[in-house]
Amino acid sequence: MISPAKDPYASRTDRGSAIIARQDPVVYGDGKYAQALSDDQVASYDRDGFLLLEDVFSDKEVRGLMAEVERMTRDPAIVRREEAITEPNSDAVRSIFMVHVLSPILHRLMRDPRVLDVARQILGSEVYIHQSRANLKPGFKGKEFYWHSDFETWHAEDGMPGMRALSCSVLLTDNNTSNGPLMLVPGSHRQFISCVGETPDNHYKKSLKKQEYGVPDPVSLELLVDQGGIETMTSRAGSVIFFDCNTMHGSNSNISPWPRANVFTVYNSMENTLQPPKYGLTPRPEHIATRKQFNALTPLDPLKVVS
Repeated sequence: MISPAKDPYASRTDRGSAIIARQDPVVYGDGKYAQALSDDQVASYDRDGFLLLEDVFSDKEVRGLMAEVERMTRDPAIVRREEAITEPNSDAVRSIFMVHVLSPILHRLMRDPRVLDVARQILGSEVYIHQSRANLKPGFKGKEFYWHSDFETWHAEDGMPGMRALSCSVLLTDNNTSNGPLMLVPGSHRQFISCVGETPDNHYKKSLKKQEYGVPDPVSLELLVDQGGIETMTSRAGSVIFFDCNTMHGSNSNISPWPRANVFTVYNSMENTLQPPKYGLTPRPEHIATRKQFNALTPLDPLKVVS
């Protein structure tokens, strides 16, 4: 086990918060491992830590994907599973994890070259699914996701060694300024925020509803925002957002009547597979962090769904 003194991304230790310069690349190799993005798009991702691609999927494809997500939220056998997370103080479904296992349609989506080859190109290697989920933020009662870097949690609680992973969010509904769209801090991926607080075991049982550990302190967050600002990712259904595992992000609650939904995939490099969690924590369940059974994903023909 790597001691906090030797871990470049030590967090949740007995020391205070800190801002630590990133030690890993953002785009691996020469950005030529696959041919999904232009040179300008790769440079934009490297600079900002995220990239929005509009109109990747057709209206027909989006309708088929949304119908599949809605089917899953209505299926009592799925809603009763541990993979289904409800909103705090509500029975509304907030997320369904491991959808690449629960749904052949969504598994095929994650192997569609329009998304998979972007991950392979940026990460410079073959990739596997570290985590997948359908995210829903229902109108009037969808709660916020507080500011955080995914890598901080994946490093501390899952044992992800380095910053060689990215998230892919396929928008299934229009994301407007009112329904709690994703907010990102440009350039924040270049700095790692070491957080305070010793993590309780089985922290995931509460953090998936409301995260209390692994969140940035106000001073560090203010410095990141002063440097990069905040970009709100508004776009039409069928668009796709890719963002680096260390990009600071969050979203407001949805008090509008318009629901927000997406399918969310974390692609991790086959060269960055999980080690034991830090500080003797018990590994989180497989539906949150894949560590037992996985294979490199091979691209399929473009997704075909029935509306």
